[in-house]
Amino acid sequence: MYVITGGAGFIGSNIAWALEQHAPGKIIVCDRLVEADKWRNIAKRELWDVVPPEGLFGFLEDNASNIEAVIHMGAISSTTEPDVDLIMDTNFRLSVDIWRWCTHHQVRLIYASSAATYGDGAEGFDDDASVEALAALRPLNAYGWSKNLFDRRVARMIADNEPRPPQWAGLKFFNVYGPNEYHKGSMRSVVSQVFPNARDGKAATLFKSHHPDFEDGGQLRDFVWVGDCVDIVEWLLASPDVNGLFNCGTGQARSFKDLTHAVFDAMGRQAKIDYIDTPEEIRAKYQYFTEAKMDRLRTAGYDKPFTSLEDGVAEYVNDFLNTDDPYR
Repeated sequence: MYVITGGAGFIGSNIAWALEQHAPGKIIVCDRLVEADKWRNIAKRELWDVVPPEGLFGFLEDNASNIEAVIHMGAISSTTEPDVDLIMDTNFRLSVDIWRWCTHHQVRLIYASSAATYGDGAEGFDDDASVEALAALRPLNAYGWSKNLFDRRVARMIADNEPRPPQWAGLKFFNVYGPNEYHKGSMRSVVSQVFPNARDGKAATLFKSHHPDFEDGGQLRDFVWVGDCVDIVEWLLASPDVNGLFNCGTGQARSFKDLTHAVFDAMGRQAKIDYIDTPEEIRAKYQYFTEAKMDRLRTAGYDKPFTSLEDGVAEYVNDFLNTDDPYR
């Protein structure tokens, strides 16, 4: 059995798809399905069960001897969520409890961290999992802080040689895009947000730059195709001796202008872009540059090439967004 928390969400549902294709075993999704058409993310999957979060540990206890791995993707992922107590309960305390359960029952654990832990990038984007390196990071919002807090908790337990799961790996996801993100509203990728305008012959809207070193639309992100993220998870499941905290990006920053042009190109249209001011409430916390350092994942043995921005966007647009059924 594979248990995927957040399994009806964006990355989690893509992992469920991959496991159904490639890994023999029963798939259990733990999630809430109250958001819009979120259920459609898993509508095509053959699932053993769909468990609500409050039933997770009861299910785990009842099936402990049959569980191969817990893939913990569940989180409050909105960077603008104001309820920090909710963020802490979901992103930190639940993660600690899952770590303890996996340790006690000797079940492998793969969990989602985030590039939001790096804050404004002043300390770089090196996935150094030492206690000292993680303590130096300054996330810009409660979401990033909660993810870094759990990374730090894990780092301390490893440093103190405390008991741990037989395999553990955290993934610091950068700017992921791909199918099944539609329920995320304003938090979905810019590809998904630009597509309707490109389809309808309208101009895309991007934020102006308020930084002298970046032109409008020249803000840089490490955009990563969700298929690459899924490949890394599958590789970890096939590599039980690999443990650690790893960046999940491409190692190459690209601009929002590049991304927008890729969407229009995939539609065979000339790009049109309007620039608007970045809202005051997020301007001070806005990241102008992210780029994953991928050395540690490569050193651990992952050797598959990453999908180029142009190829990933073209696949997303042509195989999903511009079809009658955009779901994986």
